[in-house]
Amino acid sequence: MAITLVNPTGLPEVDAYRHVSIATGSKLVFIAGQVSWDADGVTVGEGDLAAQVEQCYVNVGTALAEAGAAFDDVAKLTVYVVDWTPDQMPLLMEGLGRAAAKLGVTATPPASLLGIAALDVPDHMVEIEAVAVID
Repeated sequence: MAITLVNPTGLPEVDAYRHVSIATGSKLVFIAGQVSWDADGVTVGEGDLAAQVEQCYVNVGTALAEAGAAFDDVAKLTVYVVDWTPDQMPLLMEGLGRAAAKLGVTATPPASLLGIAALDVPDHMVEIEAVAVID
């Protein structure tokens, strides 16, 4: 495995992610921001943040697999949420949990969560991009 995830002593332990990923692989994989489209380009979970987060993570998993990678290889995630407020965290975590269960993974790489004004189309509430490292 090319990625080791750690929480350094002196930083708070967070359940949703690790603060540091140490990459030792040689091949970088950059996954474009994934929105809640299904394979036919239809938005999944219109108006439902948890459902959209779930679909975004599933799409990231599909893109990783195409590159010969998996969530264990992810060095960094960036999550963009339209009109983000902290009270939405339970919905985000619900979607993440459902996707992790569906994919059989524990997605805890370092992550940044950014509140933004808008995405590509009004129906999309969240977009997730990933960087992975594989041998």
